[in-house]
Amino acid sequence: MVTAGAASLTTEMAGARLLAPFFGASNLVWANVIGLTLIYLALGAWLGGRLADRYPTERALACVVLAAAISLAILPFVTRPLFGLAADAFDELSTGAFIGSFLATMLTFCVPLTALGAVTPWAVRLAMTDVSGAGRVAGRLSALSTLGAIGGTFLPVLVLIPAIGTRRTLLLAAAALALAATPATPRWGRLAAPMLIILTVMPTGGVKSARAGERLLFEAESPYQYVQVVEQADGDRVLHLNEGWAVHSILPAGGGATGGYWDAFLALPVLARREKGRLAVLGNAGGTVANLYELTWPGYQIDGVEIDPTVSSVGRRFLGMRNPALTVHTADARHWTASSTERFDAVIVDAYRQPYIPFHLVTREFFEEVRARLEPHGVLAINVGTPPDELAVVDRIAATMRAEFPAVQVARYDEFNSIVLGFSDVTAARLATKRLLAAKGSARAPSQILAERLRPTNPTDEPFTDDRAPVELLTDQGLLAYLRSGAPGA
Repeated sequence: MVTAGAASLTTEMAGARLLAPFFGASNLVWANVIGLTLIYLALGAWLGGRLADRYPTERALACVVLAAAISLAILPFVTRPLFGLAADAFDELSTGAFIGSFLATMLTFCVPLTALGAVTPWAVRLAMTDVSGAGRVAGRLSALSTLGAIGGTFLPVLVLIPAIGTRRTLLLAAAALALAATPATPRWGRLAAPMLIILTVMPTGGVKSARAGERLLFEAESPYQYVQVVEQADGDRVLHLNEGWAVHSILPAGGGATGGYWDAFLALPVLARREKGRLAVLGNAGGTVANLYELTWPGYQIDGVEIDPTVSSVGRRFLGMRNPALTVHTADARHWTASSTERFDAVIVDAYRQPYIPFHLVTREFFEEVRARLEPHGVLAINVGTPPDELAVVDRIAATMRAEFPAVQVARYDEFNSIVLGFSDVTAARLATKRLLAAKGSARAPSQILAERLRPTNPTDEPFTDDRAPVELLTDQGLLAYLRSGAPGA
C-alpha cells in the first residue's frame, strides 16, 4: 500500500515535470495533470473493487501492480514523439494539433494510474477476514496509502528529480512497484523488477534536443524547472526554461546590445537622471541586464534577485554573468523586496514562470512595497510578454501600477514584449520622451525606440490585488487567441 500510494503521487509530480519542457508549467497544465490523475484513480478504485470480488487472490493483485509498473516505465519513452508533435504544432500555430498532442500525452497516464487506483480496494478485499473489523482494516490501509502518497509528493520534488532526473524517477517508482509485487507475481513476471532496476541505472540521454542549427551546451532539471542553454547558429547563447518558447537570457556573440527587450532597460538611468546609482533586477535569470549595465552604466550597483540557483550558475558558466557590481540574491522577489532596506534609483521586474508573470509580483500591494524602496526620482520597469495584439494583461498591470504610482507609461518594445514604466515623480514622466530623445552613448538606440513607442496611460481597469489577480486566466486567453489566429502578428 505504501509503495502504491507513493507511486501514484510520484507519477503525478514527475508527470507534470515530464510535460514542462514541452507544454510549460502553466495552471492549465497542472489542472489537467491533477484532474486527470484523480479521474484515473477514481476509475481504478471502481474497477478494482469490482475485480477484487471476482478475483480475490494475491496473485491477481500482484499482476495489477506489475501492469502499473511496466506501463509507468514505458511512459517516459512513449511520450517523446507526442512532445515533438506539440512543439511543431505551436510553432505552426495549429490549435487543434497542439491540444490533440497534449490530450494524447495525458491519455498515456491512464494505464498506470488506473492500475494504481485499483490497489486499495483490492488490498482491502484481501485483508478482510471479519466484517466487524472492516472499518479498522480500511482505515489502516488507507492510512498506509496516504503515508506513501506523502512520500511520493515530497521525495521526487525535493530529492529524486534534482538528483537523477524525471525519467529515472519514474523508472525508479516502476522498479519499486515491481519489486513489491514480486513475492506473489507469476514466474513470468519475476524478471520485471531486476530489468527495471537495470533500466533505471542505464543512460537515459538528454531531456530535450536542441533545435536545428543550435548546439546544446547545458540542460538540467532544477527543483524549480527545466533549464537549457543553447548556442545558436549565429553564435548567440540563449537560456530557455521549461517549454523553451521564450528566451530568458541572451549572450550575444559580438557582445553589446542584445537586440531584444533587455536593451530597453538601459534607458532607466536616463529617465531617473542618474549616471551612478543602485538598480534592483527582480528576475535576474542569466544576468543579461547586468552584462548590459557593465558596458553602459558601470557606475551602477546591481542587486539581482533569482529564485533558482541553477539558473544563476548557468549564467556565470555560459552567459557571461561576471559583472563585479552585481550581487546575486537567491530568493523570491516579493519576499526579498519586502525585507530589503536599500533604496533604488530603478527597479526592474522580469520574472516569469512561463508563460506567466507570478501573480504576486503584479499586485497593488507589491507595487506599494516597490515604491517604498524607490528614491523620489526612481522608476519601476516591468517586462510583460504577450502575443501580438493581446494586451489585456499589459493594460491590467498598467492599471494596477497607476493605483500606486502617480504616472504610468507603456511601450510595445517589440512584437512580444511591452515595457510598463511607473514613475515616482510626475515631472519625470512628463519629460520622459524628451530625456529619452536626448540620450547618448550605448543607451541611445533603446532610448529612441522607447521614445517613439511610449504612450501615457490613464487606465480604468480594476487593479490586481493579492486577493484577486487573474493573471493566469488573462494570459491563457491571450495565448489561445494567438493560436487561433493561425499566423504571427495576425
